[in-house]
Amino acid sequence: MLNAQAIASAPGARRLFVLSLVARLPLTMLSIALLLHAQHLTGSFAVAGLVAGAYAVSVGAGGPVLGQLVDRRGQTSTLVFSSFASAALLAGIAWLPVGVPFGVLAGMAAAIGLATPPLGACLRTLLPGLLSDAGALRAAYAVDASASELTWVAGPPLALGLGALISTGAALLFAAATLLAATAAFAAQPASRAWRPERAGGLARGGSLRSPAMRTLVIVFVAVGALFGAVEVAIAAAADNLGSAAAAGPLLGVWGAGSLAGGLVAVRLGGGAHRAGGLAVVLAGLTAGHLLLVPAAGSILALGAVLAVAGAAIAPTYATVYAMVEQAAPSGTATEAFAWLATAVAVGAAAGAAIGGALADGAGPATAFALAGGAGAIALLATTLRSSTLGASAAPGYV
Repeated sequence: MLNAQAIASAPGARRLFVLSLVARLPLTMLSIALLLHAQHLTGSFAVAGLVAGAYAVSVGAGGPVLGQLVDRRGQTSTLVFSSFASAALLAGIAWLPVGVPFGVLAGMAAAIGLATPPLGACLRTLLPGLLSDAGALRAAYAVDASASELTWVAGPPLALGLGALISTGAALLFAAATLLAATAAFAAQPASRAWRPERAGGLARGGSLRSPAMRTLVIVFVAVGALFGAVEVAIAAAADNLGSAAAAGPLLGVWGAGSLAGGLVAVRLGGGAHRAGGLAVVLAGLTAGHLLLVPAAGSILALGAVLAVAGAAIAPTYATVYAMVEQAAPSGTATEAFAWLATAVAVGAAAGAAIGGALADGAGPATAFALAGGAGAIALLATTLRSSTLGASAAPGYV
């Protein structure tokens, strides 16, 4: 409770959290909104899938680049420029006519992804300066991981609702306006404007990935992302096999609610694990919980119950890894480091969804759930085998 009070009383911390979440809400809308808009313009879900894929790949590629730019030049100019560029591109693609060539759609979607502001990374970079107490800082990372679930719960349904009630273009215009306004408001906050990157010598090449600890965390998050991607596909396949395809949405919501609950517990317990051994324990829980989905795949009710339990380890996993970045990332690379973690999850999720989809089609959804458990086991194994890297300080130039 004291940690939560410390977070709430920190100058500007509450406002930064709120603005960051509002700015990240439209980002959770874009994958489905771009997919639906591209399908409307081309009449093809196959083409629409490629357009959405171009966006997803470019988000992963652009995040570390923009994060590195923040670390070199500060938050204000990078956030303002990137939010304006992405909002302008979203408005442009929203007004494209029916029958537009695939190349134009894919190119604009990729440009939107490359310009997506690294809001989450910027917020997490600011937190150590706002919260001097280590316990409060760990709790803040847990709060962020938990609150992020709310954007994923609200964003996709909001995109679908606007698309159905008004138009797919209107959904993109809403996302553009919200992203621009909230990001500008975040960048105008004193803590964001005053933040200056640390100047460290010897880091011209390699950036945050010069650190073995950061490489370990990236490997872990690629595997965790694969778990997420496999579970999302497996849930949809299981619901369809059981004759209740519409249950997929509520089941995903239960999974997210479990994560939110786990994050709130982590906040009360001090923000999650503190060391490599603690991360291994959290990952063991993540793995075990998702392996239990294999025998539950034959029942909607059983899936819902197990998803609530399995999801409880998600936010604590994020919170624990986020809390390790301050020591893992070389001086002056924190924003880039957080952006690499987001990229790692995106890459892993894409791979997990692709492999999980093939397994679900060929051998049933239980095999895709087994893949998710296997991905969790890989994350646990990487943490165990490379635990020594997570106990070391990542000083400038540390290799």
